[in-house]
Amino acid sequence: MPLIEWDNSFQLDIDEIDKQHQMLVKMLNDLYVALQFKKERTELGKLLNRMSVYAAFHFAKEENLLEMFGYPDTDTHITEHSDFENKVFDFEQDFASGRADLSLDVMAFLGDWLAGHIKGSDRKCATFLTARGVK
Repeated sequence: MPLIEWDNSFQLDIDEIDKQHQMLVKMLNDLYVALQFKKERTELGKLLNRMSVYAAFHFAKEENLLEMFGYPDTDTHITEHSDFENKVFDFEQDFASGRADLSLDVMAFLGDWLAGHIKGSDRKCATFLTARGVK
């Protein structure tokens, strides 16, 4: 069973953003499955890093769109992304050094943050962008 089940509640009706969100959900679910099957630390670390790098790529794309169209809360949205990236980076460092393990609590945090962000902040951004013709 996946950590996050993709459904229409995640759809923002901006093709590129929706595809990137689907990829992030897939990567998170891949990491969750690997944890459940007790894959080696090195494999878990690679999956975590892959998701982290892709999230940074996605955030940059999203932030560029917001800046291009003058979204009024761009700075707040960027801060949300930065805070998340910093937490994930710190965890990656702790995981790589052996100071932390990937746990169900960590997975719950990642899943809750991603789902909440897409359905909350990103939805507000999408409403603004689609009103300006972004599809």
